[in-house]
Amino acid sequence: MVQVEVAITFEGLNYLTNVITDRNTSDEEILRLAFEQVQKQWQK
Repeated sequence: MVQVEVAITFEGLNYLTNVITDRNTSDEEILRLAFEQVQKQWQK
């Protein structure tokens, strides 16, 4: 497992989030996970 810090733009604002994932995960999948993570934080 690795921790990847990802910069995401969500609703016009920039966020940094960490994604913990397997080493073989594609970049696209990491970006999708990061976006979903930021989106879930703002839906609470």
